[in-house]
Amino acid sequence: MTPEQLSTTIVDVLQALTDEGLLTLPDGVPANVTVERPRSKEHGDYATNVALQLAKRAGTNPRALAELVSERLLASDGVTAVDIAGPGFLNITVAADAQGKVAADIVAAGSAYGHTATLAGQRINVEFISANPTGPLHLGHTRWAVLGDAIGRVLAAAGAEVTREFYINDRGVQMNHFADSIIAAALGRPTPEDGYAGAYIADLARAVEADSPGIFDLPEADRRAKVREVAYRIQLQEQQDQLAHFHTHFDVWTSELSLHESGSVPDTLARLKDLGHVFESEGALWMRTTDFGDDKDRVLIKSDGELTYFASDTAYYLDKRGRGFEHCIYLLGADHHGYVGRLRAMAACVGDDPEQTLDVMIGQLVKIMRDGNEVRLSKRAGTIVTLQELTEEIGVDALRYSLARYPADSPLTLDVAEITRASNDNPVHYVQYAHARTCRMIANAGDLGMSLPDLESGFDPSLLSHERDGELLRALAEFPRVVGSAAELREPHRVARYLEDTASVFNKWYDTKECRMLPQGDEPAGPVNHARLVLTVAARTVLANGLDLLGVSAPERM
Repeated sequence: MTPEQLSTTIVDVLQALTDEGLLTLPDGVPANVTVERPRSKEHGDYATNVALQLAKRAGTNPRALAELVSERLLASDGVTAVDIAGPGFLNITVAADAQGKVAADIVAAGSAYGHTATLAGQRINVEFISANPTGPLHLGHTRWAVLGDAIGRVLAAAGAEVTREFYINDRGVQMNHFADSIIAAALGRPTPEDGYAGAYIADLARAVEADSPGIFDLPEADRRAKVREVAYRIQLQEQQDQLAHFHTHFDVWTSELSLHESGSVPDTLARLKDLGHVFESEGALWMRTTDFGDDKDRVLIKSDGELTYFASDTAYYLDKRGRGFEHCIYLLGADHHGYVGRLRAMAACVGDDPEQTLDVMIGQLVKIMRDGNEVRLSKRAGTIVTLQELTEEIGVDALRYSLARYPADSPLTLDVAEITRASNDNPVHYVQYAHARTCRMIANAGDLGMSLPDLESGFDPSLLSHERDGELLRALAEFPRVVGSAAELREPHRVARYLEDTASVFNKWYDTKECRMLPQGDEPAGPVNHARLVLTVAARTVLANGLDLLGVSAPERM
């Protein structure tokens, strides 16, 4: 019995009590109730505070309501004991067969286990990274590549329709500086003022020449535009390839320049004028964002006629809303704290409720340490640590997991030696090794002629009656709730921490002599061995599904 199934049982009890006139809830029976694992096994398999939550609304005291619910719960299938603790907590013990059936449910669901309908019907856009196409992706982008992708994965697992979007900052003078830097490198000239340096510029110059021979011999009036176009395409493709190698997927790549060329920005300005939230001052056009809590009004068009980034940001937000996204999530770097207020005010200016349509997450800085020193420089880019170099030195799995297991708003320092160490002190190794152990156990069972029994007729869940069996079953049953919570709170690190706890529970189960899955010596495999084979496959399923939500592989051997 999973927490969700027990929650449904409790809701059914509340509804029955209401229908019989024994309970009155003015706002109706809740759709679900909170069911959690107690910290101590002495307190049963599950616990709920539903009586404390509903007593006041029901016009009674918590303990009286707890006694009413307890009596009915005891008559429910799968419940063997209900104890009332303190002012009205319910500690519930379920039958071994009801608990053991969780293993069969997990195996039957396979890769879909953990997926819920928590956010079903919601269309959510997740924008993250938003890099300039003028150089390699760096360490700051790397953290968002992990968290943004993982947030998208858990949202989708919770039932939302998710689009992960990369916003390409391909408009502005930096694109001309980019082209001029490549031209200078190709012609052996010094890097121009405000230009880009680093070995990657020389590499790009060679790549541009290989793509379009003779391009640097074009007349100066034509050369910059052509070099800018080709270099942009090559650099963007490199970013896309690196992100794909890093297991980071984007559904949409949106060009800032395309918003202007499509007329989206002028249309946005016209809409803002109609809504009455723009004004002219000192020759510039402003949005009156202070009406909605911003610390100052924002310029849309400068006095020289140039459109600002904020004008693009506003048009982009409206573009997303126009594509049917009910909620837009932005993942921004540590230097973008000021954007929170302005983006919320911008959403209000266009007629939205930012509490309902907008979620701005600010990530803190990451430091990478090697031999006690912070890694700051790149061999290729000169002044930054690149994503490619990090993955080459640390590895995709170790880097992704290490970045995913912490909240976005926590500053982070990672030591290369620690996160690449092949030991159980390394969390990613610990979880992956637990998965590999399940694979080895299943393979060994196959060598002995054991196979997964028919889950309906050949599996006896009541045989999973040892205390360690129950601990592992309860841990596995928690996975859907953890995924739903990670999605609603935009905190994929909850999945990582859950995996570490579950791997620990699995290892304790594995080390318990009475819970051995394989028969000993010449003993034939019996029903209890096959029952624990089902439990092992369930553990493998949960560990693999959890790692996949973080974009981390689940190796079968280590």
